[in-house]
Amino acid sequence: MSHRPSPARRSVLRGSLAASAALTLPTALGAAPAFARSGRPAAGWGVQAGDVTQDSGLVWVRSDRPARMIVETSATEAFRNPHRWQGPLLGPGTDFTGTTRLRGLPSGEQIHYRVLLADPDDPRRTGEPVTGTFRTASAKRRDGVRFVWSGDLAGQGWGINPESGGYTIYNAMAALDPDFFLCSGDNIYADGPITGTVPLPDGRTWRNVTTEEKAKVAETLAEFRGNFRYNLLDENLRAFNARVPSIVQWDDHEVVNNWYPGEILTDARYTEKRVDVLAARARQAFSEYFPISTLRRPDGRVYRVQRHGPLLDVFVLDMRTYRNANSPGDQTTDPQGILGREQLEWLKRELSRSRAVWKVIASDMPIGLVVPDGQNIEAVAQGDPGKPLGRELQIAELLRFVKHRRITGTVWLTADVHHTSAQHYQPSKAAFTDFEPFWEFVSGPLNAGAFPANALDGTFGPDRVFVKAPATANVSPAGGYQFFGEVDIDGHSGELTVRLREQDGTVLFTQALQPGRVGQ
Repeated sequence: MSHRPSPARRSVLRGSLAASAALTLPTALGAAPAFARSGRPAAGWGVQAGDVTQDSGLVWVRSDRPARMIVETSATEAFRNPHRWQGPLLGPGTDFTGTTRLRGLPSGEQIHYRVLLADPDDPRRTGEPVTGTFRTASAKRRDGVRFVWSGDLAGQGWGINPESGGYTIYNAMAALDPDFFLCSGDNIYADGPITGTVPLPDGRTWRNVTTEEKAKVAETLAEFRGNFRYNLLDENLRAFNARVPSIVQWDDHEVVNNWYPGEILTDARYTEKRVDVLAARARQAFSEYFPISTLRRPDGRVYRVQRHGPLLDVFVLDMRTYRNANSPGDQTTDPQGILGREQLEWLKRELSRSRAVWKVIASDMPIGLVVPDGQNIEAVAQGDPGKPLGRELQIAELLRFVKHRRITGTVWLTADVHHTSAQHYQPSKAAFTDFEPFWEFVSGPLNAGAFPANALDGTFGPDRVFVKAPATANVSPAGGYQFFGEVDIDGHSGELTVRLREQDGTVLFTQALQPGRVGQ
């Protein structure tokens, strides 16, 4: 594709990032980040970029002490005549994290940046710079778009295992040189403690890096923050963050399994039983550890649309904050649903406004897969293949709206269920028929337990075209079944190709979709 750097440039880029990482990151996988001994601030947790557009992007860092964040950008790695951006003061109120927005960037260009942390009392005293890079979205259709997506990290007790190389799936994703990474939720497992060892069925032992905050379920703000820091102990993830910008959404495990607003926990592990209290603390830590544009607004919402040039808009949903209580899902009226009325109207409005060829709906939960919560329903589908009921009513309203407004190019991407699959939804096979056919692709986990495929609900007529899942529950990453997906949009034809990939990058399934075509 025409916007990809030449092989020589890619090699130079990777080499420079590796050299930079060697200056600032620990040499032992899972070791605590190395900090400067000079008394100067240090950024041992690496850098991240997020919510990148045609002319802007957010850059994130964490300091080991109070510091002023400074970002310098350049068109090359040499940083000759860099542009300087003064960021916020980093202190204990944000766990020494901070984000700086870069504006006025050239579209479709590789942006090299470095973060310096300055002593607040003496701005001339700065720590070692930490470098990163990202591509801004191109205003030219011919440049195309490529991104990867997945979710579910450090779940079910499977954490950073130095003996297996840690989170190696990030290396396979980085090798594709994507424009961005869409994380579909469960960035942490705040409700999943990590122990030092876990026995495997074949007699081997899985060995985890452990921390104090991961020894129990997260309840305090400090414990939620510690969960996010835990994943940054992995050098693969830090190197990935320095190369690939992210679009991040959340799901349940950032707080507690299957949570909904107003819930009171019965889990004996928790002394704080009010989910609303836990969610507020989790949300603060989440906003501190990821560069997300809308969390900086007064309303602090996760749902947003990220426009990535003429070919792609990404509609990031929040299926947690506004949902009703989990139930059997058999209501004949359900105005709150899983999105809430305000978010649903926002989504309909933004889909109508979109002029992008493709409109990816980043859903943190699947539409037609039955995800139970005991006797209740956790996702949308409730197992009855008949007319829409419960949360299905809201999805039916959305699908009907898309059809009657003649909105083309909608594709649903999700994670959550810890296997990979592709579903084609067809009115001819559905109980509810007032919609146009569409695809839903599932990928994940990144590093968590893998689970058998969920049952399908026939209300919207899903046909499972492909699936790969284990036969038993909670298969460890040592047993395989770790997945990510790739989306590649050709700049000339507009064709969108989805590839479902295994942990090492092996392609399992490929589906090509044509732009503007109804019923594919």
